[in-house]
Amino acid sequence: MELYFLALLVVLMALALASGYPVAFALPGSAILSIGLAAGAGYFFADDPNAYFHQGNASQWLSAGVTNLRGVYWEIERDTLIAIPLFIFMGIMLQRSKIAEDLLMTMAKLFGPIRGGLGISVVFVGALLAATTGILGATVVAMGLISLPAMLRNNYSVPLATGTIAASGTLGQIIPPSIVLIILADQLASAVDQAGTTRQALYKTATGNISMPSEFSVVSTSAGEMFLGALVPGLMLVALYMLFILVYAFLNPKAAPAVPREGKTDAAFIRNVIITLVPPLALIFLVLGSILAGVATVNQAGAIGAAGAVIMAGYRLHEGKKTAFIPAIIALISMAGIAWVLSHYNTNIKAIHTEEDAFGVMLASIFVVGLIIALLWSGWRTFRIDNTLHGVMIETAKTTSLVFIILLGAAMLTAAFRAFGGEDIVRDFLNTLPGGFWSQFLIVMMVIFLLGFFLDFIEIAVVVVPIVAPILLADPSANITAVWLGVMIGLNIQTSFLTPPFGFALFYLRGVAPATVKTLDIYKGVIPFILLQLIALAIAGYTPPLVNYLPNRVSFLSDTAPPPRNPKLQYCLEEYVTEKFATNGAQITAAIDKAKALDVSVLPKKLANETAKSFEGAAQAMTLLENARQAEREVDAAAPAFRPIHTLVRDIEKVSLRLERRIAVMETNLSRLRGDENADARAELEPRLAALKEELADSNAKIPAIWKDESAAFGQLVKAELDARNLYRRTVDKAYEPINEVLLTLADNDKMAALGEELKALPDKIAADNNLEALEELVTTTYNNLRSVEGIGATRSTLSKARRALKGRSPSKEDALEAVRQSIQEYDEELAWRQEAASKLVPGLQAYNDAIKETIGARQQNKLTREQALFLASCSAGHRDVSLSF
Repeated sequence: MELYFLALLVVLMALALASGYPVAFALPGSAILSIGLAAGAGYFFADDPNAYFHQGNASQWLSAGVTNLRGVYWEIERDTLIAIPLFIFMGIMLQRSKIAEDLLMTMAKLFGPIRGGLGISVVFVGALLAATTGILGATVVAMGLISLPAMLRNNYSVPLATGTIAASGTLGQIIPPSIVLIILADQLASAVDQAGTTRQALYKTATGNISMPSEFSVVSTSAGEMFLGALVPGLMLVALYMLFILVYAFLNPKAAPAVPREGKTDAAFIRNVIITLVPPLALIFLVLGSILAGVATVNQAGAIGAAGAVIMAGYRLHEGKKTAFIPAIIALISMAGIAWVLSHYNTNIKAIHTEEDAFGVMLASIFVVGLIIALLWSGWRTFRIDNTLHGVMIETAKTTSLVFIILLGAAMLTAAFRAFGGEDIVRDFLNTLPGGFWSQFLIVMMVIFLLGFFLDFIEIAVVVVPIVAPILLADPSANITAVWLGVMIGLNIQTSFLTPPFGFALFYLRGVAPATVKTLDIYKGVIPFILLQLIALAIAGYTPPLVNYLPNRVSFLSDTAPPPRNPKLQYCLEEYVTEKFATNGAQITAAIDKAKALDVSVLPKKLANETAKSFEGAAQAMTLLENARQAEREVDAAAPAFRPIHTLVRDIEKVSLRLERRIAVMETNLSRLRGDENADARAELEPRLAALKEELADSNAKIPAIWKDESAAFGQLVKAELDARNLYRRTVDKAYEPINEVLLTLADNDKMAALGEELKALPDKIAADNNLEALEELVTTTYNNLRSVEGIGATRSTLSKARRALKGRSPSKEDALEAVRQSIQEYDEELAWRQEAASKLVPGLQAYNDAIKETIGARQQNKLTREQALFLASCSAGHRDVSLSF
């Protein structure tokens, strides 16, 4: 029965949208009506308001949408949506202050003399303008009003002109900073959690193991990573557009003629170009660069963009006056000063210890005040001149409110969709498609493409993505990243907005184009650009590193990079070590042989034995890693024969799982039908339940008899590879830990020697003082100082006895004195072997450490080297099929 209400939900939403009812109210309204009708029908016809819900109850689903949305804003980890109003403000301010118009005119003068140069200028400016707003309608309208008259006036082909403008206007969907990428990142963050739970359940069902290796977990994303992932595909799309225009102009010069520049290319022209181009480019690069470099979060970068837009608008609106650039100059000087102070002084107010620190804080404060003055001055200009700031704030509030109201409505719609089992229906449909992940992916992308004719990107991102993304992300056969999926969806949405006859961009352009421009010309103009977008979509889909590499690179090179021992990095780290063994194996072997000749007998017996064993372990590392690689090759060799039966059985199990869920729902419905008045309904459901159970038994019977043996045999190969890798990892860890320990210990010799005078002064102080509490504090101080020495052993332990002797129930000054004297004796012995070991071992061990620390000792380092980080970024940028482990 819940299927009828699911259909009602979809019909109500479609009717509301088709009638022109605001999306912000159509989504929650259809959800509330369908849930209310389902609850009412259940109350009147089944005596249970919850009877017609797939799971849960009416009140739960009515409040679910609001609860989910509230969680988005109240969770500190998910504050990404705060960046939306900042980027909207930035874009609208640049438009209202006519900076975007200046940019286009200047670019047209710069590239106009080239065939197709005006079209290239439109693409370039469209990309920048799109990057600042991220709102499709605003970008297309602005570009249509600014550039279309200029292109038509210069005899450009109407289809080429309109196609270039419409396509350039949609670049805001994919070129960061983009609002659609922020929303997709937020939605995918939730989808990753659901996909991770699903994949964990798949692993448990397939292997019987409760815990899944972290290398099989779903890779999440953030807005910053989405920006990084979309950067290369976005630039690739811009390059394709420009290349097409150049080729088209070369083949058909009349369609895109050169535009002679009026005036001379003199100093005034160059100055105008610099003043017009450099500030907006610098602002965009500053916003993106701060994210790429890890200096700022997406929210902080949005604030930088908004502030920069205000300062730029301040001098543009005041153009022609002597004081126009003073606030901007003050801002530049202040930012340069802040950067200089940060690089030369410690500006932490709580850490002021010297006059130099205080001077640095004072300088920083002066420059910050200067920046605030520049912002206030520019803000006052935008407020006073043409009431620009007021208009920008109103438009920002409207657009932001629209986005957030749609988010709320979509959360309620998604809750209603799940209440009636829609999510299970979609999952079952996708899982039963032949062709595995790629057929599911193509169907989803086709649906999103078609929805782009009718819905804005916000509705698609918040309605469709939460339903389909967990299903796609959970599939271990493709093992895709959330960044890649988000970028592919963004590219797809962008394509759908251009496609005739319903593409949004076409309607926006039609609204501002003159009557001489025919709608058919607009349709003809966008077709080549649609094909270019599909080519870009195919390239990004076929080569995941285009999307994944840059986020990985920034992540692995950042200060918060995962350590080399992170389980998710081990496969790629071992690939790196394998390459190093192949190129530097002879040098590493020679270093190991040379280290074996070192006399480690000067070390304490236990440490000497561990060090000697570590050399033997290091000598085995290459062989053990090759054994692991051989085990991997054996798995790869067996995989083609095992994959068909594995796929067959997993497909059968998917069908069985779907039947089990239907049986569970039907049993729940039967349990609600109590009493004689429901006898007819029970009589109708019981045969259907029996048929489903019989169908389930038939489905399970289709599993081939050889499955258990084949699965066990392949599982043994997988286990052998895992055991070989674990043996290698344990061996290299044990091979490096003693060397690291010895070097760290001997590096603290000077620190230990410096504490000798303090330790040897204790007996006289204890003998001369009867204040046991003061003596205990004195010994504790020396004990704590010794504790900071790496590898200190018996000396500190014996001194601890002196502490206990002074503060026990029966304090004894004599026992403490004896313990201190024993500690001094042990100190002298320990310092003696340390100094002897330092002279005999440190040079050899340091050379040995330098030879092996990036290979055998890689897992024990605190941070990846740059070379390792770049290799791992490239290695992990692809999608590795792990389905045979499930």
